[in-house]
Amino acid sequence: MPSLSWFFFTTLICFLHVALAGDPYVFFDWSVSYITASPLGVKQKIIGINGQFPGPIMNVTTNWNVVINVKNGLDEPLLLTWDGVQNRKNSWQDGVLGTNCPIPSGWNWTYQFQVKDQIGSFFYFPSLGFQRTAGGYGGIIINNRDVIPLPFGLPDGDITIFLTDWYTRSHKELRKDVENGIDLGIPDGILINGLGPHRYDDALVPAGISYQIINVEPGKTYRLRVHNVGISTSLNFRIQNHNLLLVETEGSYTVQQNYTNMDIHVGQSYSFLVTMDQNASTDYYIVASPRFVNSSWARATGVAILHYSNSQAPAAGPLPDLPNQDDPYLSMNQARSIRWNVSAGAARPNPQGSFRYGQITITDVYVILNRPPELINGKWRTTLNGISYLPPSTPLKLAQQFSIPGVYKLDFPNRLMNRPPKVDASLINGTYKGFMEIIFQNNDTTVQSYHMDGYAFFVVGMDFGVWTENSRSTYNKWDGVARCTTQVFPGAWAAILVSLDNAGIWNLRAENLNSWYLGQEVYVQVVNPELDQKEFPLPENAIYCGLLSSLQSEQAHKFKFSGAPSISKKHRRILIMLLLILLGTFIR
Repeated sequence: MPSLSWFFFTTLICFLHVALAGDPYVFFDWSVSYITASPLGVKQKIIGINGQFPGPIMNVTTNWNVVINVKNGLDEPLLLTWDGVQNRKNSWQDGVLGTNCPIPSGWNWTYQFQVKDQIGSFFYFPSLGFQRTAGGYGGIIINNRDVIPLPFGLPDGDITIFLTDWYTRSHKELRKDVENGIDLGIPDGILINGLGPHRYDDALVPAGISYQIINVEPGKTYRLRVHNVGISTSLNFRIQNHNLLLVETEGSYTVQQNYTNMDIHVGQSYSFLVTMDQNASTDYYIVASPRFVNSSWARATGVAILHYSNSQAPAAGPLPDLPNQDDPYLSMNQARSIRWNVSAGAARPNPQGSFRYGQITITDVYVILNRPPELINGKWRTTLNGISYLPPSTPLKLAQQFSIPGVYKLDFPNRLMNRPPKVDASLINGTYKGFMEIIFQNNDTTVQSYHMDGYAFFVVGMDFGVWTENSRSTYNKWDGVARCTTQVFPGAWAAILVSLDNAGIWNLRAENLNSWYLGQEVYVQVVNPELDQKEFPLPENAIYCGLLSSLQSEQAHKFKFSGAPSISKKHRRILIMLLLILLGTFIR
């Protein structure tokens, strides 16, 4: 019966094609562990991924399915979060304590999500226990699909640059200092791609430190994706004698404007086109300097080298000038100048400006006020609207899934209440498909950044002083840029608008690690009351903890990476039936 056998064989192949067809899968196998390195000339334990610091770049394309097997080789629990990746209706994969139990030391866990309807430059990092101060971060590039043209010429190269304020103290020492109310102090240095500064000044930089060299060809244009993955320091980025043509930030194409320098605040990401149009008489300095600090911070300056292939001499002379440190208005005006390119397509072919956010009725308003660290019940804490978030032992998402009462409350106030500050697990109850206005009012003395998982929001306004209802008259209701992290200057406010169309429980937090670690975060619950099944179900490999610890199997998650996409139970049954039929045919 060869013809019948061939029929079943081809049927099986066709079924597999249908079952596994659709958006591509890409697989990563990552081992997270300590490595020893000396970025500032002092040996220290650093968190590496597959032995790399910074970690590998995740280079994917819109709508791809991403499968990442993570082995925790640290001596403490681990979660990786994907800053800016929206995880549509799948907050199970968010990698923060509100949605996931930590991966225990020595365990594997596999993240699986789709970069649905997204493009742009993002990064990932460990979200627990100040671990980001020890590394563990890397880049995420989400490319346009072939059918969506770039709003600029294809660059000759793509270069990722990580900037971070760095301390030689361990992340465990740093978090203990923060718990004890001790200020982090001046960083020991600024790293560029995990390396210390070029010795531009013998008095400030000791000999023997490795530094980053970026090799380029004259006349070519490169896309530089620059991320501030640091702890708490705003950094000014610039390249000697070169312009930075801004083209994208955190998933949105921008109006293309030239800058000589850019303030990049904690958690923010930018894409610049840089043309190598100099005569290469020397190499050129790439500089990252702390902003809004005094002269004692001068030693904490990151310096790398831009090297033309035909360069005739090393970089020389003073570093390119830093903007006036005493004038934060310069930085705010620069931030206001960043606008959405409403005529460009991105993840979809229609122009970004087809989403006319300025014409949508606002359904919820939250004015969120922060405060510097203060003692609450004898411990140093930070607050938003007088509440310092304390993660419950059972993640919010699991408590919701299993209808466990008392784990959290849906009572986060939309204004600062006239009451003493407290520690609580209080959530914002978001309205599904509502349109929320959030105003961040910064009562601290330093620039703070705020990030929202699961969403891009529109930055529509910022100014110094106290926000009032009249401040809305200054909003940009046409081409305010859509992004996931915004800065808020000290003594100032920033307003964002966000369309709550992504069901799940999503983290809204300070990106400054000292503020976040002490409690400046809140979760936004967004429930679709009619079609809950549209949200992704509890993953089969979920880790259980807290009140659900009894459900955990000790060995369930110590598995080897399979490298194959999951198939639904229905498709699996059909596949087994076809295999049995095919086997019976061959036996006959």
